[in-house]
Amino acid sequence: MKASASPKRGIQQLRSSANVMPALRASRGGRCALRVTCAAGAVDSTTGVKRNPNLAKLGAGYLFPEIGRRRRAHQEKNPDAKIISLGIGDTTEPIPKVITDALQNAAAGLNTVEGYSGYGAEQGMGGLRDKLASRFYSGLDIGSDEVFVSDGSKCDISRILMLFGSDTSIAVQDPAYPAYVDSSVIMGATGLLNEETSQYKNIEYMNCLKENGFFPDLSKIGKTDLIFFCNPNNPTGACASYDQLKSLVDFAKKNGSIIVYDAAYAIYIEDGSPKSIYEIPGADECCIETCSFSKYAGFTGVRLGWTVVPNKLKFSDGTPVNKDWNRIMTTCFNGASNIVQAGGLACVSDEGFNAMMDLVNYYKENCKLIRTCFTDMGFEVYGGVNAPYVWVGFDGRPSWDVFAEILDKCNLVTTPGSGFGPSGEGFVRVSAFGNRSDVEEAIKRLKDVYGT
Repeated sequence: MKASASPKRGIQQLRSSANVMPALRASRGGRCALRVTCAAGAVDSTTGVKRNPNLAKLGAGYLFPEIGRRRRAHQEKNPDAKIISLGIGDTTEPIPKVITDALQNAAAGLNTVEGYSGYGAEQGMGGLRDKLASRFYSGLDIGSDEVFVSDGSKCDISRILMLFGSDTSIAVQDPAYPAYVDSSVIMGATGLLNEETSQYKNIEYMNCLKENGFFPDLSKIGKTDLIFFCNPNNPTGACASYDQLKSLVDFAKKNGSIIVYDAAYAIYIEDGSPKSIYEIPGADECCIETCSFSKYAGFTGVRLGWTVVPNKLKFSDGTPVNKDWNRIMTTCFNGASNIVQAGGLACVSDEGFNAMMDLVNYYKENCKLIRTCFTDMGFEVYGGVNAPYVWVGFDGRPSWDVFAEILDKCNLVTTPGSGFGPSGEGFVRVSAFGNRSDVEEAIKRLKDVYGT
């Protein structure tokens, strides 16, 4: 059977020397692919397209899928084990009814002439942008035209890197949410991974250690174009004070840098610390802030977030960053789901916000229980007050070893600190996102193993 006008020489040789059975397998668009099998085994064909070398730089699989793989392996080995996850940080409790009613009504409305809507504004529904600005940035001089609705902060982080391009230097907290580093690597903004240090060349790592209160010593940080800063921090749970954030803003303005401020957990702050970077004077001239409803309303699967790009923020040539961000969003994004945005409007209503806070307080109570558990057992414990994560030290032991031990002895999934960067070695992150009964059972198991 003739699969193409000019078969490759390797295939011709196989056909003449082995019992070869070619098969044409149809694919989308009517195109076909040649599948060749022979007595000696299968031979894979390749294209002439080179692999993106930046993807080849990535040292290992993304952290959370790797945790999932190890959890599945443990479950296969122990099929009767009831594994509890306090690892990935996925929400577990039902979305408040006032919010799901809005989602349901919006979905049902699509079946009517009056309720149907097609494409919407890529920047988000005007009403939602207005409400986000007034709910979260009241008195901070942030207008609705500076608020861009999206499908979540993680997606926006990658789009922000697209906005600035590969010829951009970056700084990140260490430890930090791995998407900042991995997305920068994929974009081509870094060099190769140093296997000895587990750090990428051309990234400025800002050590956030217990010795410095998990806030970097800015006098030791080199100048970069972008500074990724998550506050409250994931994974340490540390929350920066007003004075610390002011020093960060002053540092960025002095160096002509732009801060990408991830406020994904700001709603958990309870000690009066700033909930937005724009509470700091001058931040609107050097900061982009991104946030989402994932950990606010349980939207981890629903997907809705926003990013604020102030009109005062400008590139070195005077071009407003807002203008280019608008171009990125209108080119690469068709807007968040109209159904989901209806849910977002419910979230920022008075009734919806109160219900959302009830959900947040549920997880905060989980956090107190977890923090108390480890403290009572004599562990070194941080976080768990202004953030939904507890950062637990295990006497400098390798984090993946501790992760494996807890999984093996307690059937409990945590997150190894080193997965967030080399400064996380010796710690594990324990998430408060879980059903109360699971949290209480996890605490019992931990005390049975480590409480003696």
